[in-house]
Amino acid sequence: MTNTWIIFVILTVASWGLYGVFLHNGQNSMLEENADPEQDKDIRRYKSFLFVGLAYLLVAVIGSAVLLLLSGAEWSFTSKGVTWSFIAGVVGAIGAFGVLLAFGAGGKPAVVMSIVFAGAPIVNAVVATLSHPPENGWSAVRPEFIIGILLAAIGACLVMYFRPSS
Repeated sequence: MTNTWIIFVILTVASWGLYGVFLHNGQNSMLEENADPEQDKDIRRYKSFLFVGLAYLLVAVIGSAVLLLLSGAEWSFTSKGVTWSFIAGVVGAIGAFGVLLAFGAGGKPAVVMSIVFAGAPIVNAVVATLSHPPENGWSAVRPEFIIGILLAAIGACLVMYFRPSS
C-alpha cells in the first residue's frame, strides 16, 4: 500500500490552514467607504459568509441572505470583500475534498484528521502572523508561540510515524 494519501492530507492542511485568514480578509474587505467599522461589523460578517456559502453551494447561501435581510443591510458588496470571501470558500471546499481523497487513497480517519488538525493551525498561525504582524513588532512573538507550533508539528509526525497498522 502506498502513502499517496499523505499528499491529499497536505493539500487539506494547506487549504484549511488558509481558510480562517482568507475569511478574515474577506470580512474586513467588506467595509464600505466612510462606514463606521464597529457599527457595520455584523453586516460585513454576513456579507462575507454569503460568498463562502456560494463557494460551497450549501446552506450558507440561504443563512446569510436571511441574516442580511434581518439586519436591514443594503445588497451592495465591495469587489475586494467578494473576492476574499469567495477564495475562503474555495479553499475550505478544497480542504474537505482533500480529506475525502486521503480517505479514498487509504488514509484512516484517526490519522488523516489528526494530521489535518495539527497541521492546519500551523499553517494558520504562520500565514496569519505574516499577513497580520503583531502591532508591537516581531518581538511580540513569544518563544512559547514558536514552541507550540513546533509541538503541533512534532505531534503530527508522531501520529504519522506511530499510526496503527491496518
